[in-house]
Amino acid sequence: MLLINSKHISFNRTQLPSPDEEDLQNHVPIPADPDWWERVVMTEFGPEDWLDKFHVTRDIFLLLSAKLKPQLEQVYLEQSGQTITLERCIAMALMRLSTSAEYCFLSELFGVPIPAVCQCVREVCEAIILLLKPLYMQLPADHELEEHAEQFHTLWGFPHCIGVIDSLHIPVKSPSTETQDCWNPRGWHSVVLQGVVNAQGTFWDVCSGFTGSTDDMTILQSSELWTMAEQGGFCSQPPKELMGQPLGFLLLGDAGYSLQTWLLKCYPASANLTPQQQTFNAQLNRGLKVIENAFQRLKARWQCLHNRNDSNVDLVSKMAVACCILHNICNVYNSPFKEEWVEALSQNECPQPTDVSTVYIDDPNAEAVRSLLCSYFEQQQQSKPLDQSLTSSPGLLVPEPPQEDSAGTA
Repeated sequence: MLLINSKHISFNRTQLPSPDEEDLQNHVPIPADPDWWERVVMTEFGPEDWLDKFHVTRDIFLLLSAKLKPQLEQVYLEQSGQTITLERCIAMALMRLSTSAEYCFLSELFGVPIPAVCQCVREVCEAIILLLKPLYMQLPADHELEEHAEQFHTLWGFPHCIGVIDSLHIPVKSPSTETQDCWNPRGWHSVVLQGVVNAQGTFWDVCSGFTGSTDDMTILQSSELWTMAEQGGFCSQPPKELMGQPLGFLLLGDAGYSLQTWLLKCYPASANLTPQQQTFNAQLNRGLKVIENAFQRLKARWQCLHNRNDSNVDLVSKMAVACCILHNICNVYNSPFKEEWVEALSQNECPQPTDVSTVYIDDPNAEAVRSLLCSYFEQQQQSKPLDQSLTSSPGLLVPEPPQEDSAGTA
């Protein structure tokens, strides 16, 4: 393991490599240019070069270097006497996360032995989770819940909503153990990430590490989010009202979730749906686009979540959480996003599993909440034309995040 202190991080030469590294341990890196990082990247790279190689700006990279320094001061390989600077360690990890570059390639490009590259990726991901998650991804406080709800109502027309929840299956190579559990309904191995985003597509809660066969409700009930909601964490004091009725804050989800007083989903498709229920479904489906777009941008910028990941399951889980945090940082500082990254997603050998109705029992009190929303949208329709209430859009699927003066401030 990499031993961390304020002086350096030491590579323990006696540790056995992880399964995904076993076939690489004897590889000898062949750096074409030993000074590529210091001489070329740090001095000659322009804005487009940084985006192409790392999918972030130089300012974001420098921000990460400053924020992660307390955890990742310096890497020192005892067996070779070679020093890997903090910046080089972070750069290798970012390239792995953003382009899904193989460890062999990174080893040759940066002139670093493969086991050290693997350790850098792991340690950087763990440092991002430890140091940056508290800054850029937290369960909202009471006053923030109301802010989330107001923003979602303004942008997407759904009142009392504080976020949208869904799961993302991340392709992995066949693990050596628990193979059956990793098969998802689409017939490929995956690790599942559960995410919740706000109106702007920024994650405020994630949990990861579940095998591909795990259904959405099982993941939700295993998460801190479920505990928070069941303990009344989504109920403001005093309760806010909708059409004269007290109503807590809400999440929106798809058919894979059971109906809760704080988690709404569409009415099942049927020829017997009333016009009010059809309107409700249209509004909720519109809200679900927020997380669909967020997951698309997440996978596009951080392609280790799209391409079949050859790291072990534990590391893939940490990479997924780290990428969500990096996604938030890019949103906060308005880091440029290239549409060509989205085009890479079209070459998809692993389509996401289709949503299926859950076998879990709905909360019997939840239908009253859904009916109240039906009445609300019916009232809204009466105050403006139908085509505006259902087809108008606030603009982009995810509005641009607020600008910041500098990426050097949190």
